[in-house]
Amino acid sequence: MDIWERYQAIEHDIEIELQKAGRPAGSARLLAVSKTKPLSQILALAAHGVTAFGENRVQELAEKVNACEAKLEWHLIGHLQRNKVRQLLKLPVALIHSVDSLRLAHELEKEAEKWDKQVNILVEVNIGGEESKSGVDPEQALTLVREIAGACPHLSIQGLMCVAPEKEDPEQVRPYFRGMRDLRDTIEAARIPGVSMKELSMGMSGDYRVALEEGATIIRVGTAIFGART
Repeated sequence: MDIWERYQAIEHDIEIELQKAGRPAGSARLLAVSKTKPLSQILALAAHGVTAFGENRVQELAEKVNACEAKLEWHLIGHLQRNKVRQLLKLPVALIHSVDSLRLAHELEKEAEKWDKQVNILVEVNIGGEESKSGVDPEQALTLVREIAGACPHLSIQGLMCVAPEKEDPEQVRPYFRGMRDLRDTIEAARIPGVSMKELSMGMSGDYRVALEEGATIIRVGTAIFGART
């Protein structure tokens, strides 16, 4: 199969999993993770109407945005360093998935205020408590959301994101995705002004079906679409 056929197959999977889980059609979407992949492959999907792409690094995102004439919906899904915020906010980024600290939020707020723009973000949660991964501790997530909402009027919190621990059996990841859903529900119940919990960005090539069953609204798939990275 080529990348368009693989993309279509995953979209078909999404609808099947939503139906099985009793969720409405269209309540989750596919983000094609194009990090390290050439712009030609992005444009091959864009030619079929695919618009949403995820990148890990600000520099690579900038290069692709500047080289691409098509109007696409770009997401930053990788760890964001504070010294890259200014460069990032010059780009047309639809959603930043990886805000994991108040210091980073303050830096985003400072730049967003200069540009007088609203910036859509997700709060990244280290749901597995892994030292190698970014994200706020689950126990601190509600506090961080409150702090960002109170101090950063130019940041619009849209939900949560996680990178679950890697497991051979996707079923072993289910408790982490369920934990994210429960955390989302807890924060939503707090009714923090200006905060939406409509998005739950979780699930990748190896475990997206389980993520959908547990409430993911955005799945981030790279390898299963574009093939293995070198």
